[in-house]
Amino acid sequence: MKIRDVMTTDVQVARPDDTLHNVAGRMASGDFGFIPVADGDRLIGAVTDRDIVVRGVASGAGPDARVMDVLSRDALVVRADDDLKIALDLMSSRQIRRLPVVDKDGRLVGVVSLGDLSTRVKERYAGEALEEISRP
Repeated sequence: MKIRDVMTTDVQVARPDDTLHNVAGRMASGDFGFIPVADGDRLIGAVTDRDIVVRGVASGAGPDARVMDVLSRDALVVRADDDLKIALDLMSSRQIRRLPVVDKDGRLVGVVSLGDLSTRVKERYAGEALEEISRP
């Protein structure tokens, strides 16, 4: 099974010039803590609720600070054509719950999350991934 078969394609995307206030509000209203950051359709990183708190608020940034100032530019990605095992292995080894998905040209096409995997693939694979990322 390929990542494209389980990924979420209706994804909220932040732009580098979006404010922390705007992105935090979108996260709160959508009940998610991760948002890819793209310039056009090109992924340039991702921002999490933790990034906003630790790199933003705790460092003295106000609500009008820009996403570009706190985003993680080294965000791991998977390709839509990759096998699910690649996403599972990355999630397990890096203890992360979601990954941006890009096409062969590097354009953002979706996000795959542990939730996507747990509801759409065999329970044992999702269970193994959850166990791995939940290790202390």
